[in-house]
Amino acid sequence: MTPRPESSGSHPEQPADQRRTEPPAPARKKPAAKQQPAAAAAKKAAARKTPAKRTAAAAKTAATAKATVQKAALKKTAAKKTAGKSPAAKKTPGGATAPAAPAASGAPPAGTRGRDTARTAPVPEAAERPAPPEAEIAVSPAVDSDDRERLLHGTHHAPHSVLGAHPVPGGVAFRAFRPYARAVTVMSGGMTVALHDDGDGFFSGLLPLREVPAYRLRVAYEGTELETEDAYRFLPTLGELDLHLIGEGRHEELWTVLGAHPMTHQGVTGTRFSVWAPNARGVRVAGSFNFWDGTGFPMRSLGSTGVWELFVPGIGEGELYKFEITRPDGSKTLRADPMARRTEVPPATSSIVTSSRYAWGDAEWLARRAQVPAHRAPFSVYEVHLPSWRPGLTYRQLAEQLPAYVKDLGFTHVELMPVAEHPFGGSWGYQVTGFYAPTARLGTPDDFKYLVDALHRAGIGVIMDWVPAHFPRDEWALAEFDGRPLYEHSDPLRAAHPDWGTLEFDFGRREVRNFLVANALYWCEEFHIDGLRVDAVASMLYLDYSREPGQWTPNEHGGRENLDAVAFLQEMNATVYRRVPGVVTIAEESTAWDGVTRATHHRGPSGFGGLGFGLKWNMGWMHDSLQYMSHEPVHRAYHHGEMTFSMVYAYSENYVLPISHDEVVHGKRSLVSKMPGDWWRQRADLRAYLGFMWAHPGKQLLFMGQEFAQGAEWSEARGPDWWLLDPHYGAEADHRGVRDLVRDLNTVYRATPALWQYDTEPSGFRWVTGDAADDNVLAFLRYDADGAPLLAVSHFAPVVRHDYRVGVPDDVPAWREVLNTDAARYGGSDVTNPDPVKPEPQGWHGRPASIRLTLPPLATVWLRPA
Repeated sequence: MTPRPESSGSHPEQPADQRRTEPPAPARKKPAAKQQPAAAAAKKAAARKTPAKRTAAAAKTAATAKATVQKAALKKTAAKKTAGKSPAAKKTPGGATAPAAPAASGAPPAGTRGRDTARTAPVPEAAERPAPPEAEIAVSPAVDSDDRERLLHGTHHAPHSVLGAHPVPGGVAFRAFRPYARAVTVMSGGMTVALHDDGDGFFSGLLPLREVPAYRLRVAYEGTELETEDAYRFLPTLGELDLHLIGEGRHEELWTVLGAHPMTHQGVTGTRFSVWAPNARGVRVAGSFNFWDGTGFPMRSLGSTGVWELFVPGIGEGELYKFEITRPDGSKTLRADPMARRTEVPPATSSIVTSSRYAWGDAEWLARRAQVPAHRAPFSVYEVHLPSWRPGLTYRQLAEQLPAYVKDLGFTHVELMPVAEHPFGGSWGYQVTGFYAPTARLGTPDDFKYLVDALHRAGIGVIMDWVPAHFPRDEWALAEFDGRPLYEHSDPLRAAHPDWGTLEFDFGRREVRNFLVANALYWCEEFHIDGLRVDAVASMLYLDYSREPGQWTPNEHGGRENLDAVAFLQEMNATVYRRVPGVVTIAEESTAWDGVTRATHHRGPSGFGGLGFGLKWNMGWMHDSLQYMSHEPVHRAYHHGEMTFSMVYAYSENYVLPISHDEVVHGKRSLVSKMPGDWWRQRADLRAYLGFMWAHPGKQLLFMGQEFAQGAEWSEARGPDWWLLDPHYGAEADHRGVRDLVRDLNTVYRATPALWQYDTEPSGFRWVTGDAADDNVLAFLRYDADGAPLLAVSHFAPVVRHDYRVGVPDDVPAWREVLNTDAARYGGSDVTNPDPVKPEPQGWHGRPASIRLTLPPLATVWLRPA
């Protein structure tokens, strides 16, 4: 993994030519003073709460109006024939007692489509029928000072309890918070009533209705006017079960409830926004639909779950958004959505409202993939960094080329280096900020689905690198998301990753585990991913990973194991295998941790249950074998054990043999360049090594570019050196020969169950000779479930050995060479065994019979029963 800058994103308010947003909203203007008769002014003063700093004269006028209204109400009550008591005066939201009042008045600013005063049409029956008894004391519809301040400063937990329409004594109070608006009008049926401008973007009015009607708002801005639904008239979009599961940290489909979701709610189309931010004093939505000013879009807090929610009507796909969070200290931060399913193209950092309409065509593949477990099936993987495989291609363009190329070479799977969104390309995707979004560099989420579908229809499985160990510190992403450590551990020693300058997840927090477990399911269920290769597992398992004494604290048992991470990995694996049949999880784990691929309910010698992975990268085999190959042949005799030691532990786990991107970058040289000697010997060594690798117990993984002996290290900036395969290039045949070998290795491999069926069982392997160090020879037998053998002989010396005797079983009448890495078509010297080889009754290597072979220089040969 590559270190990255502290921040590599952009602020939403970047230059307009780089963003898809509208111009900034005009500055908030104070409406012009309204002219009205004195009597109307007195009524208006009685109908709404008096501002805190009004003049004494205004106060006196309001008091007189109040007394007049109260006396009139008492007279009417006394005149009634039916006895009854008048209801007691009600308290306003601010605690003050207010008189009854008729419908609120207040005209929009002059010049708004010619409407200078409120006009009220006949009120329909039912909900809009004039109602309250004259003796009922009305309340002021205006927002009280406390709510007003909290809404203005973004610290209100329940804006829906204040804004919108609410039954109150005297009718229904309408309140709107529309910063920058010149006027707000309520429209219901045939009724149109302008709300009073209370200043600072607040508008209110009291209508004499029995019930809250269906209504819309007409909002006038300087130079424009729009009609819209009121976001604060809607019930919550999340149900009690969803909130309960979120609170427990067990919502396995978390992506369906958090984030931004276009939907129809209470008969209205719009988008639901929801986010987990338990430490926030308030959360608002800002985006391209409100000029990146979230002041008028406060979200409500749903109970004790820490979830904030707002349904915004009229908002649909393609809108950019972020969450404006008020931290515990009162400061504000603008954050991308942790659950965003689509993002802007980096370095832009906004989230995008999206929904999928993709129609899959891989039903046959999904039905077939669960028939045989991965460890008992052919499994050879081509590792790909999508942005650089063919630089400049989109997901859909890759879908036209990658499946055909991989299928031609015979690989069963591709492994995609992290496709989740990441701000810095130099991290190769391993420092993720958008865990639920495929990188926008190559297209939309549906475009990525198209690529996966195309691979499946070509018969190729898709494994995705998944990075739950850590995340970068970008201030617009997950780090201290709501003002305090949230996704990261609260202990700074546990939070800071010492190697990459990133932050480690707090695996002990149930909501964080839920975020990650659901993320694993999300890729498998929504994108039909066939396997997750989990990155940096070792860094998760050990509290002292890359830390010196004093930089870590032992666990509750005094050990170095990260018990929270162990529990998380067990939960993730158990959940994925339960919900998604046929999917395999693969651990990149470089230590001797006991039971990485053991079932979670089986305890091992260490006392821990297994981690539950399906496969594990064999980092020891990779390191030892490459070390052996780097030696000159004359010295290899002294390092013979580096090629045989892997069989000591070969069946302790279910292994993958990885030659990955990590081994061909940052000064490690490409695979062919690791080999000693001249160009011919380097290629011969490479071919012999690949033959040994494909025959060794375990699955295979090869990084792109190594299949045709690229001499240069991989670079994400340019990708593989495809020009080496140009027929006009003088050495093209050398590179094409290695690629032809890889194709033939995969072809014979897939057709020979002995090479994969018993990869994880000792009965599938027998040494013929593992101690011929002086000859630089390794020979072994592989067996399938029916006992059919394959004989593999690797010769790592640059000489020809004639009549080299190899012990074999006596029940095979003849052996036929099925692959020879020294063949001329691969660029070799063409020293082969063209005819069937019959065993002789002379025992050898502890076996009753033997055959005599011609061993080519620096080559591997495979033989099967003729």
